[in-house]
Amino acid sequence: MMMALSLSSSCSYELNNFHYVNNNNLMNKKHHQKQKKKNLFLGNFNYQIQESLFIKLCSSSSTKVSTDSSSIITHSSPPNQEEDDNQSFSTSRIKLPTNQSSQRLLRIRHTCAHVMAMAVQKLYPDAKVTIGPWIDNGFYYDFDMEPLTDKDLKRIKKEMDCIISRNLPLVREEVSREEAHRRIEAVNEPYKVEILQSINDESITIYHVGNEWWDLCAGPHVESTGNINKKAVELESVAGAYWRGDVKKPMLQRIYGTAWESEEQLKTYLHFKEEAKRRDHRRLGQDLDLFSIQDDAGGGLVFWHPKGAVIRHIIEDAWRRIHIERGYDLLYTPHVAKADLWKISGHLEFYRENMFDQMEIEEELYQLRPMNCPYHILVYKRKRHSYRDFPIRVAELGTVYRYELSGSLHGLFRVRGFTQDDAHIFCLEDQIKDEIRGVLDLTEEMLLLFGFDKYEVNLSTRPEKSVGDDDIWEKATSALKDALVDKGWSYQIDEGGGAFYGPKIDLKIEDALGRKWQCSTIQVDFNLPQRFDMTYIDSDQGKKRPIMIHRAVLGSLERFFGVLIEHYAGDFPLWLSPVQARVLPVTDNQLEFGYEVVEKLKANGIRAEICSGERLPKLIRNAEKQKIPLMAVVGPKEVETQSVTVRSRFSGELGTMTVDDFVLKIRHATENSKSVQKISG
Repeated sequence: MMMALSLSSSCSYELNNFHYVNNNNLMNKKHHQKQKKKNLFLGNFNYQIQESLFIKLCSSSSTKVSTDSSSIITHSSPPNQEEDDNQSFSTSRIKLPTNQSSQRLLRIRHTCAHVMAMAVQKLYPDAKVTIGPWIDNGFYYDFDMEPLTDKDLKRIKKEMDCIISRNLPLVREEVSREEAHRRIEAVNEPYKVEILQSINDESITIYHVGNEWWDLCAGPHVESTGNINKKAVELESVAGAYWRGDVKKPMLQRIYGTAWESEEQLKTYLHFKEEAKRRDHRRLGQDLDLFSIQDDAGGGLVFWHPKGAVIRHIIEDAWRRIHIERGYDLLYTPHVAKADLWKISGHLEFYRENMFDQMEIEEELYQLRPMNCPYHILVYKRKRHSYRDFPIRVAELGTVYRYELSGSLHGLFRVRGFTQDDAHIFCLEDQIKDEIRGVLDLTEEMLLLFGFDKYEVNLSTRPEKSVGDDDIWEKATSALKDALVDKGWSYQIDEGGGAFYGPKIDLKIEDALGRKWQCSTIQVDFNLPQRFDMTYIDSDQGKKRPIMIHRAVLGSLERFFGVLIEHYAGDFPLWLSPVQARVLPVTDNQLEFGYEVVEKLKANGIRAEICSGERLPKLIRNAEKQKIPLMAVVGPKEVETQSVTVRSRFSGELGTMTVDDFVLKIRHATENSKSVQKISG
């Protein structure tokens, strides 16, 4: 994709749709029942669809038998679901505000950053201050000082509480640049001198906390520290951060904090934070053996393990099928090209800091690709085109490489090598709207398939610096708006937020915790067709330039996989689970039949494996820890009757059935779950 496509690891922790549940009384519940409650409460809808379909099918024909295996299963069945669900929903629910929805909250967080800086300098007089903004869930401040520990954070928080309790006023003062410089020099704050030099206004604002501490700041703040509820503030962590993000500059100590309007809101956020930690894709990736980052190979380079590779294969197959159905031609292009190609595209001029160093091959410079678009343009230019050829749609799962600082790497969310689900559409001006609408439909189909049905849509318009004349910008922007209206999607306008080469639509998906992740982007481009002198023959036999549309639906496979892991907390829907069923022989005497069951499942396209060598309760626990949806227990009776006793990870024992019935029910449940997802969208 073009330069405006962000693959940052950051996500917006919008908590509007997340409600707090007090789990204190549930601590002694069995592991699988706690998982079930969380799964039901947090909306793992896809799994419920498939499980309910499977259970319904099982209840219509299966019967329980009195075997050793089924009696063992019954003893470990989960407690009554209704009782547990009532306990979940009887507790209070709180809707958390955001910086955008609450100006008061934003002011509290900004003032907390100042209060924290004041506390740090009281406790550590040699500490130098830099910047301290509010962020999505709180605030941070960077200090040039000795390394801090968690014990230091407790001291700082205690001092902050004292400052808050004193109810000190926040006073705004406006001074000249010269006066601001004089005051900064007087307190020996070199970083503030650099910040002052970057401020263009001649009038400089300073905020005082009482008569004891001040900072360069444009505001806003609360009226006094007493407006902050000290029980709604918590210091979370300390990390290293380079000044101005430059590795050649000093390493600073960054203290992160969170602040809310009430103690109740803080508790809600902390509960959310714990749930997010439970879902962390880096931990689950290791626990479930899905992927790894190998130090011996280098940071930011992803190794897909067999189970993770199965899910990737499923994602890629669905992606290819949908694109072919919607008229795209698939491409495969090289991972490296001559450096001159990137000069023509402008990447070396505008994007060089994100590209790996060039390599010399036979006295020519080559470059690992950071984007796929120049390659698709070369495919377009291989022959002459007529206006009758349009639209032309090409798509590629293309691996690209981008240089990221080691400190910015973050699991699957920020890596150095990743595969984009990249596509480009070449079309005529009057085809823009229909093509954009087609992309919106494709995007919805893909995202619904994987369980995402809540989106935030932004339309970004022409920035001050741009290429292309007014007429084409107006036509393209109107086409994007018309396509969104035609689709029936609400959207927000980001005035001036478009790329320099054209307007764009960005789509964020909402996960089970209400967090929003940038995935899909659609960008109209007037720049590259000109840079590469792309043309077609019009109806009047003259040469004209086509319109180019960049688009990605999932963003990158690595990042999307990380989002999927956290969205489902590793409990993937049955159709997506890397292992759909695990066969559990009660003793080694049933191993032979167990392998026969596995082979039959595999022969019918069901991902199955066998596990033995332990007592049955432990085999069941291990399968549940690995989040395997279905278990097929085989004991002496099952061998005799050529059947299996089926157990669901969330619903316990489902009864005994023939292997053929087991196969049919799995296939029916997975196929129908996808249909239900499409209908529900």
